Amino acid sequence: MNINIREQNGTYFVNLSGWLDTNEASQFLEDIKVLEANFDKYIVIDCAELEYLCSLALRGLLKMKKQSAAKGGNLVLRNVKGEVEKILTMTGFIKLFDIE
Repeated sequence: MNINIREQNGTYFVNLSGWLDTNEASQFLEDIKVLEANFDKYIVIDCAELEYLCSLALRGLLKMKKQSAAKGGNLVLRNVKGEVEKILTMTGFIKLFDIE
């Protein structure tokens, strides 16, 4: 799994690629902690190159979504497709996120 976080004009873009499985989820949760101070902003999680998403990562994304909403920000998932879309649909998480 690779993660790239960048800010552009007050919007934070998080590009994920590869497999976000149980082995990688702890590192992912650690990497996204840098966003906590910016949960009041617009955060885009780009899943175009993400191939898999485990339940621990799903919980982390949901926690981010809730914290962002509590601070007046917004977190959206972008380019959800393939296996990631299937996982989000099967778990019902697809209804919990704004999808672009």
